[in-house]
Amino acid sequence: MIKHPNFSITPEVKIALDLGAPIVALESTVITHGLPRPQNLQLAREMEKQVRGFGATPATVALLDGKIHIGISDGELVRLSDAESALKVSHRDFATAIVKKANGGTTVAGTMFAANMAGIKVFATGGIGGVHKESSFDISTDLRSLAEIPTIVVCAGAKAILDLPATLEYLETMGVPVVGYRTDEFPAFYSRESGLGVSVRLDSPKEIAEFAQAHWNLGMKSGILVTNPILEPDAIPAAEMEPIIARASAEAVAQGVHGQKLTPFLLGRISELTKGKSLKANLALLLNNAGLAAQIAGELSGKRKNWAI
Repeated sequence: MIKHPNFSITPEVKIALDLGAPIVALESTVITHGLPRPQNLQLAREMEKQVRGFGATPATVALLDGKIHIGISDGELVRLSDAESALKVSHRDFATAIVKKANGGTTVAGTMFAANMAGIKVFATGGIGGVHKESSFDISTDLRSLAEIPTIVVCAGAKAILDLPATLEYLETMGVPVVGYRTDEFPAFYSRESGLGVSVRLDSPKEIAEFAQAHWNLGMKSGILVTNPILEPDAIPAAEMEPIIARASAEAVAQGVHGQKLTPFLLGRISELTKGKSLKANLALLLNNAGLAAQIAGELSGKRKNWAI
């Protein structure tokens, strides 16, 4: 467990780390930048409840007053959900948040960094970032983090607003295993189908834990991307989403939206165009991923002593 002046770990998470008990890291940009109020706070609470329901300890990662928190209280969740000027914190932004004593929500990359520093191996999110359609030079730091940080990331694939084939090619080039949970097809966030394959299909949390153990015991340093398709009742067919995403993307280009503002713009505009249907799907897949991550963490907790890293 890390002891660092810029980190704060809750007693609950400290105890779980000491005991080798299952822990699931949760990101916080979904609270600060991804969802509107009051759904952001409601979702944050339900994610933690979902993790607990499967026997694991939730560890929401966030910046508060310039300190990196691993696990936060309900009052801190409320504060974060109301933060008007919270930073979006990826690798390059930690020092900024610390120096400015700012509040911030951690991205997938930022959460992976902090969780790994604390010794947490499982992380649940909605969808990872990747290569943007609007510009092939706009590549999320999430992909580099997956190549370099040994963490299991449970998601519903990459966000559907992205160039999915290019994102998968990048992951292949960087040697990141892409696991399909009970599927041979890479899910597309709101949709269960993308027409693209995964590198391996695994059908249980136990198999995923065994895969992670084998991968890391070979000396591999990369993360493992576990793609968990949105449940059928909550899914939106890809054919329905594609023209909506294309329209939102064209509007972003026309308005000159880019960088860290692009993803929140696109997700917000898609929610408007689908009259909230995409937001409902987003909430559902986040909870589904939290449950699977907790089960994987439970299986991993008995294997920790055998890890090579």
